[in-house]
Amino acid sequence: MSQIDENPLGVHLPLDPLPGHYSLGRLERVLRRGEFAVTAELNPPDSANAEDVYERAAIFEGWVDGINAVDASGANCHMSSVGICALLTRMGYAPIMQIACRDKNRIAIQGDVLGAAAMGVCNIMCLTGDGVQAGDQPGAKPVFDLDCMSLLETVRVMRDNAKFLSGRKLTSPPKVFLGAAINPFAPPYDFRPYRLAKKIEAGAQFVQSQYCYDVPMFREYMKKVRDLGLTEKCFILVGVGPLASAKTARWMRSNVPGVHIPDEVIKRIEGAQDQKKEGKQLCIDIINEVKEIEGVSGVHVMAYRQEEYVAEMVHDSGVLKGRQPWKRESSRTDALVAERLHQISEGREENQQAMAELAAHHTPQQTH
Repeated sequence: MSQIDENPLGVHLPLDPLPGHYSLGRLERVLRRGEFAVTAELNPPDSANAEDVYERAAIFEGWVDGINAVDASGANCHMSSVGICALLTRMGYAPIMQIACRDKNRIAIQGDVLGAAAMGVCNIMCLTGDGVQAGDQPGAKPVFDLDCMSLLETVRVMRDNAKFLSGRKLTSPPKVFLGAAINPFAPPYDFRPYRLAKKIEAGAQFVQSQYCYDVPMFREYMKKVRDLGLTEKCFILVGVGPLASAKTARWMRSNVPGVHIPDEVIKRIEGAQDQKKEGKQLCIDIINEVKEIEGVSGVHVMAYRQEEYVAEMVHDSGVLKGRQPWKRESSRTDALVAERLHQISEGREENQQAMAELAAHHTPQQTH
């Protein structure tokens, strides 16, 4: 029977603090209990409509322990990660707020950390961010006041020492679980475990990796990580995702920085009668392989434009072992609130119609 991590007074309210925990969030609880965690990436909409966020988040309900709110990845503008987190926390989801250093200086970033924590964000992922030349507005001015290492240190100091970088005291420090990204598949390969060690020293408590399509290479990486004793200091989630076709795989390998896809993977998909189905099965197979690697604490599912397959892949892989992550249960009060909002909306329309009719029949008095 899986443990339910929810405040009985409301899904949007924080959990009670636990000894040794840095946040009040569900993701940290799942990982520290030794359960295999599943997180997923919510691709932000090019929209100002909150329903676009909720529709995408609802796909993950009951299947993931945290939802990444992406911060203009690839240097392309979408709804902001802090805005997405504001919407998700309102509904009781467990967001992982990404912060990229490309677009904001340390003043703005520290303010966002405080604002996010006040909204109920319990997980922050610190990223350097892609250069502006990678996006569709290459004329934008990059900031890069901080990088991922100094950002980790900044948030850690805010949390643990209750201070801004300036030394000014915080009255209430942010209670957050700190994350970072790793890429075991980018050269120089021998340096990658030491890079992780530096991120842990800076403050990283969990990491999510780039897409893993080369399991033997990842096994070798994890062996060195274990030899350094890093799995005892940090939770490692492996990045996985389905490939829609061999053409998509080739494009990703050529155009997405840091993505490594071996030739044999592309050949496997290319030789399949249904390439999309084979891409999903490949993802399931990789999940089943990496979950057996010592020191792996979970997977991070990145299913760009294939989010509807996340539940199927997680289910078929069996990684949850019967455990159900948090799911927002509908209640009678939801229906009452929806009905009341509908009544208010109808009343507003009737009032507007009455006012319009009154104005149409009103003859203004002449003034002398």
